[in-house]
Amino acid sequence: MEYHIRVEQLPERAPALRAGDMVYLSGTIYTSRDAAHKRLMAMHEKGEPFPFEMKGAVIYYAGPTPTKPGDVIGSCGPTTSSRMDPFAPTLLDCGLIGMIGKGKRSAEVIEAIRRNRAVYFCAIGGAGALAAKKIKKLDVIAFPELGCESAKRLEVEEFPVTVAIDCVGGNIFETGAQQYRTL
Repeated sequence: MEYHIRVEQLPERAPALRAGDMVYLSGTIYTSRDAAHKRLMAMHEKGEPFPFEMKGAVIYYAGPTPTKPGDVIGSCGPTTSSRMDPFAPTLLDCGLIGMIGKGKRSAEVIEAIRRNRAVYFCAIGGAGALAAKKIKKLDVIAFPELGCESAKRLEVEEFPVTVAIDCVGGNIFETGAQQYRTL
């Protein structure tokens, strides 16, 4: 199936999404990678507020390249999601509704996705320049000293992603491998 969804609709729409569905997201998403995730966890452990509202948020595991003059953002492709696996269950339990990246997730993350009725999307790796065309606005909102790994707020329009792991157990990394074995 194909869906056009505003980010703020994800809490109500995520339970109906299934692994393999194509989704075009519009609205506000946030970037955060390894270094920023460590800082987010430190804030959480100290009881400090996150730099953005986690409830209903979508985090894109990306660290954009420097922006060329006249552009909103540089190339902005996904990074390997498994590096954020130690942090994802806690963030999901804090209300994170979606994650965008590439690659498999741990059993703990998959269970947290199910428990929180969230979704894991994959973006096309190697297509960061194309993805950047769907980003209409960028603001650094936390950890500017981290450079490309700072936390950013992005406004996206029709950002293409595929549901990789849904909240009922669908997982394209499992079904895809099964389908391949039957060829």
